Amino acid sequence: MESLEAERERAEALDVSELADAIETIGFECTRCGACCKAVEGCESGAQDTEGDGAETGGGSAGGDAEGHDHTATVFPDEVRELQETEDYDWRDVARPMPYGLVEGEDGPQGETLEWALQTDDCGDCTFYAEDGDGVGACTVHDDRPLVCRTYPFSVALGGTSQPMGEAVDEAGMVRAHECEGLGRDIPRAEAEELARALKERAVRELDEAVAVRDGYRPVERDPGEVVVFDSEGPKRPDGSAIE
Repeated sequence: MESLEAERERAEALDVSELADAIETIGFECTRCGACCKAVEGCESGAQDTEGDGAETGGGSAGGDAEGHDHTATVFPDEVRELQETEDYDWRDVARPMPYGLVEGEDGPQGETLEWALQTDDCGDCTFYAEDGDGVGACTVHDDRPLVCRTYPFSVALGGTSQPMGEAVDEAGMVRAHECEGLGRDIPRAEAEELARALKERAVRELDEAVAVRDGYRPVERDPGEVVVFDSEGPKRPDGSAIE
């Protein structure tokens, strides 16, 4: 199995022009349907979980099983802080512990996890998602949205980087495309190159994060009902405060 360091070297060596070629081959145009920002079935399925104890999508955005589950999009610690500064948010307004690894206890989720996910509303939709009267979706922090949102529905074929929405539905070269109604549409070269640059940056950042979490992990004492998030900066409480 290839080491994270070796995969990071591969990510750093990705050719943006070749990634853009692949994106052009697959094709993409956002239709603003909002599927990548919303829970599966959401309030229609009775999902009211805002703490992340629902089923998971696998490293990216909404999608999945018939029972319904919350939107889940990975966000890096510095991206959380950038979004905090946008509207003077608290950490919990922006992010929640990634549900992977957590279990449901008597008083809510508990356990340890290794990432942060964007916060969700009472229906399980991304808290920054909004729709107009015609049902057209929009991101209320579009200019500051995290890399996983900037690159959706694409990923690169590196083992140490996340795959949004699970299995790919199309691929070209190193690029994988995941379920989205906007696939197969013409994309201008400039947009394909911008997306390719973000895709490479995300691949490198995800591997940097994985290496830092691996190297910096240390067990911490916690009460049985507590949640601890181990990110690249060390162990944190759900409110983002560091555990010394």
